[in-house]
Amino acid sequence: MAAVFPAWIMVTILVLEAAVVMDGFPATLKLERRIPLASHELELSRLMERDRVRHGRLLQSSGGVVDFPVLGTYDPFLVGLYFTKLQLGSPPREFYVQIDTGSDVLWIGCNSCNGCPEYSGLQIQLNLYDPGSSSTASLVSCSDRRCSAGVQSSDSGCSSQSNQCSYVFQYGDGSGTSGYYVSDLLHFDTILEGSMIANSTAPIMFGCSVLQTGDLTKSDRAVDGIFGLGQRSLSVISQLSLQGITPRVFSHCLKGNGGGGILVFGEILEPNIVYTPLVPSQPHYNLDLRSISVGGQVLSIDPSVFSTSSSQGTIVDSGTTLAYLADEAYDALISAITNTVSQTVRPVLSKGNQCYLITSSVTDIFPQVSLNFAGGATLILNPQDYLVQQNSIGDAAVWCIGFQKIQGQGITILGDLVLKDKIFVYDLANQRIGWTNYDCSMSVNVSTNVNTGRTEFVNAGHMRNDGSSQSHSRSMIALLIRTIVPAGLLFL
Repeated sequence: MAAVFPAWIMVTILVLEAAVVMDGFPATLKLERRIPLASHELELSRLMERDRVRHGRLLQSSGGVVDFPVLGTYDPFLVGLYFTKLQLGSPPREFYVQIDTGSDVLWIGCNSCNGCPEYSGLQIQLNLYDPGSSSTASLVSCSDRRCSAGVQSSDSGCSSQSNQCSYVFQYGDGSGTSGYYVSDLLHFDTILEGSMIANSTAPIMFGCSVLQTGDLTKSDRAVDGIFGLGQRSLSVISQLSLQGITPRVFSHCLKGNGGGGILVFGEILEPNIVYTPLVPSQPHYNLDLRSISVGGQVLSIDPSVFSTSSSQGTIVDSGTTLAYLADEAYDALISAITNTVSQTVRPVLSKGNQCYLITSSVTDIFPQVSLNFAGGATLILNPQDYLVQQNSIGDAAVWCIGFQKIQGQGITILGDLVLKDKIFVYDLANQRIGWTNYDCSMSVNVSTNVNTGRTEFVNAGHMRNDGSSQSHSRSMIALLIRTIVPAGLLFL
């Protein structure tokens, strides 16, 4: 069902790496990427450990309160971090926040924080938000409708003594954060009929963290906070769409080789996108996975393995580095791939992972893997989408299966290993997710269908070459504003 928006509509765009919008206006908010590891040897066990921490948090949060710091650009040897720089308050201050599709709340470390890191291994300057220094900041009371909505989704709570809307997020790995909610201005730039208009603002509610524990206190990958992009009412995308500023849809395209990509508050339009419905009434982005095929042959896996319940299901999580399958599905996949290539490569085990010694191109040897979803949508994985190169032994390269199993759990998690080099559209208004293969270094079109039948476009993500040897990361938040007939605007 289409969502109807007011006569003025803005499409918000976050672009990683260099970006050109319409007539080539420069980026105005920097979206950074840092690579903290200089080594080119990063074992699967370390990637799995980072993912394990995240999955512990996921499985702990039966109420839907989760925290998935996005690990950023998929690169098994140089694990970076996707984060953006937001401007909040009056006067505006800049904060680095992780882009997180697995949680709903934007929260920032506050000036009274206990346990917030003081420096970051990402070589960025950390800042603490001070509501007392912003003339537009206000506390959110328990009577605020936004707080009431957050209570229903377990994203907020209330103290009868202070009448202050607050939150406590406790994660399965023992870490946690707590604080209170404030309302303040988010700053961004707009495009109005082809002209850049600076210093646009919108009030948003976000968390002010006063306590962090566990891994959140560590400095090696520290940023100022978390930018939750979940589908519940307190996420920034939900708040902005409720105000008529953005549609209730966002998209990303994560570039696998070399990093970077595009995050769009709006719908990327590509003719080959296929959609599958979101499983209803779930706190995460759950999909109905029906079967898995290897080389065109459907594997013999009990369909109940993929069914959705409180303890199992298939989740799309851009913050997980690898990908994970339930035990039965994992064993069938590994067996089918190994049987297909065993006459050409030498299968070996490396620290419990299924690997192969290869002396030629993996694309010439390994089969395609297809994940088949409800509605006939298929996610096709080429060998580079499920294999991770580890090292070399003599003249042979060691490639390992990037899919892992979560012992004793029926959870399937699709992380950056399979999401990279594809457009993914999270159409929350129509409760569906779509995808298609794409070169994420290229520009994209963000489309809106008006009731006149016309389609409006904003071009984003076009790479600019300034002649330097180093790629410069730029980003922008741009809002495309179009006048339409009073009947409103439909986002399909």
